[in-house]
Amino acid sequence: MSFTSHMDIALDEARAAAARGEVPVGAVLIAPDGQVAARAGNRTRELCDPTAHAEILAIRAACAAAGSERLPGYALYVTLEPCAMCAAAIAAARVAKLYFGASDPKSGGVLHGARVFSQSQSHHALEIYDGIAAEAAETLLKAFFAARRMP
Repeated sequence: MSFTSHMDIALDEARAAAARGEVPVGAVLIAPDGQVAARAGNRTRELCDPTAHAEILAIRAACAAAGSERLPGYALYVTLEPCAMCAAAIAAARVAKLYFGASDPKSGGVLHGARVFSQSQSHHALEIYDGIAAEAAETLLKAFFAARRMP
């Protein structure tokens, strides 16, 4: 079986988030049959909701569509390393695989910071792959924040 990356869909969601004035992070959940189960971009400002990260929104939509609070066998693609809140949600949903683009040494919760899945309190083990389309994700984030700093 060959690997097919779905990071292009997550990047499309990140670009759409940037166009809305949101931090450009996008996520897509792929069902075990290979179909897109849910896709989302950040909407924290739009929804006035600090939990409206792309990962959380995609997990909520996929769980609703599946009629379950668990997503075993699903793969999540996200453009930026998930924060600790999102990592905890990924664990609670029992997502099987996590693919992410850019690392986040400042706020990441997977390979940096809290390292949620490395803690003894984490009851879920999943496959984690980093650096998928990292350059494209980093470029998008850097351009977004550079434009915000200009006078």
